[in-house]
Amino acid sequence: MAEKRDYYEVLEVPKTATQEEIKKAYRKKAIQYHPDKNPGDKEAEEKFKEAAEAYEVLSDPQKRQRYDQYGFAGVGGGAGGFSGQGMDLNDIFAQFGDLFESWGMGGSFFSGSSNSGRSRSRQVMRGSDLRVKVRLTLEEIATGTEKKIKVKKMVPCEHCHGTGSEDGSTETCPTCHGTGRVVKTQRGIFGLMQVQQVCPTCGGEGRVVKNKCKECGGTGVKQGEEVITIQIPAGVMDGMQLTVQGKGNAAPHGGVNGDLLVLIEEEQHAELIREEGDLIYNLLLSVPTATLGGQVEIPTLQGKAKITIAPGTQPGKVLRMRGKGLPIIDQYGRQYATGDLLVNVGVYIPEHLSKEEKEMMEKFAQSDNSRPGASDKKNFFKNLFK
Repeated sequence: MAEKRDYYEVLEVPKTATQEEIKKAYRKKAIQYHPDKNPGDKEAEEKFKEAAEAYEVLSDPQKRQRYDQYGFAGVGGGAGGFSGQGMDLNDIFAQFGDLFESWGMGGSFFSGSSNSGRSRSRQVMRGSDLRVKVRLTLEEIATGTEKKIKVKKMVPCEHCHGTGSEDGSTETCPTCHGTGRVVKTQRGIFGLMQVQQVCPTCGGEGRVVKNKCKECGGTGVKQGEEVITIQIPAGVMDGMQLTVQGKGNAAPHGGVNGDLLVLIEEEQHAELIREEGDLIYNLLLSVPTATLGGQVEIPTLQGKAKITIAPGTQPGKVLRMRGKGLPIIDQYGRQYATGDLLVNVGVYIPEHLSKEEKEMMEKFAQSDNSRPGASDKKNFFKNLFK
């Protein structure tokens, strides 16, 4: 499809929809666009895939929260299990097969479908995903950074090279005869259907290990660890999740590795406050500096910088340093702008004065210039609350 549609729009539900409402909406779409009801209809097939992707995200509370907050970027550019990798119909039936069966729709194509040969193909095992947290400073977020982390994970067994077999030999599964699928007939909303399911004996691989490896018990994987290098792009935000493909747990019998999910945690800066792409610094001036003007030093992510304070600067004034904020990225992780550094000006009023200082202030209080006029009051509060 040319452009992704909002997942709520795809299922035609409001953002406040309950999980039950989302499930009902998906059922309606799945029935409407099911391949067995629309044989050979490519448009219906795409809508079937689109609905499945939307449901895969919105039915998961954590993925839904990330999607609501960050859009497609929060779920890796697409649904967690499909994520822009060319979603296949068999992936949908494998993931939601039980759900389809409970609806009487079947977990795969009919045996007479033009795609039945593909649906009976052997299944490649996939390792599970891993999740880690990475803490970043604002300085690291501003430029992007590289992190190396040691992760405990399932790795291929060195003894059997991931095959699970002592001598590398396997044999055809006696249950599915090598197809990786078993077929049963059941009655559904479309009448009698032949439903293909993953073979319970071989897990869809079509073959079973004949002589199990003594080191891994025939699984082909064992507990280990790996040092993984993670490239963090500039502009990421607290709570955002990045996906490093293929760096999760190894799969049994030499299958496809899972992914490493990297959750971003942002460290609080000692002096700067982040508001999306902008940074905020609260500057407290002395009365003489606010009155007479001068130069003051403020922190930035690139080091200290000097700014000029105009004479008569009022508390509440905001000074803007353009381009001194953080990179702003779109839902696909691409930078399209840079935020600003906003300096909020405050004025420090001393609570305790010496005798000489009090005399100076009392003398100044007699001056007409020490009292604001009507226009001064109006402009001050206008600027303060705008």
